[in-house]
Amino acid sequence: MNWSLRFFINSMLLGVGLAMDAFSVSMANGLHEPGMNRRRMGTIAGVFAGFQALMPLLGWICVHTVVQLFEGFTVFIPWIALVLLAYIGGKMLLEGIRQKEEEETETVSRGGLILQGVATSIDALSVGFTIAEYGPVMAVVCAAIIAAVTFVICWGGLLIGRKFGTHLAGKASILGGAILIFIGLEIFVSSL
Repeated sequence: MNWSLRFFINSMLLGVGLAMDAFSVSMANGLHEPGMNRRRMGTIAGVFAGFQALMPLLGWICVHTVVQLFEGFTVFIPWIALVLLAYIGGKMLLEGIRQKEEEETETVSRGGLILQGVATSIDALSVGFTIAEYGPVMAVVCAAIIAAVTFVICWGGLLIGRKFGTHLAGKASILGGAILIFIGLEIFVSSL
């Protein structure tokens, strides 16, 4: 593929498609932490954007180096996403059930955020196959566009979640956990 308007539009559409899981998780994080400040929102959106850029690049590298190994791994992608999101969502769900309404909600830990980033972007590894025809520079530009789109979409998800999290207060963790579990199940079922 050559540099063209089509390349940029395709990259943006890939970004939108890949960011939907991260958007949902961002909303759940906003629900879980309604008092989140802009710096924290930037960190969360940045983590999701970074993973959404990294995974297609890793897929692209796999296509150009170790295709046989990667093909065997694709069977496990939905299982990994299901397990990670069910774990994180289940933990949030239990915290929400156990939490008294007057207690302040805890922030998502750094490790939890990394797990969310991996879980929501692991299916983006397969995008490496769709961009296999790109040269190295085009692959990096495509990944950067995907990251930018993901950042904007996740920021919006955090704003929406934060707004409704303030209104839902004590039930936000329960709703956020249920959303994460649902996303994990959706990724798993759609891969069957």
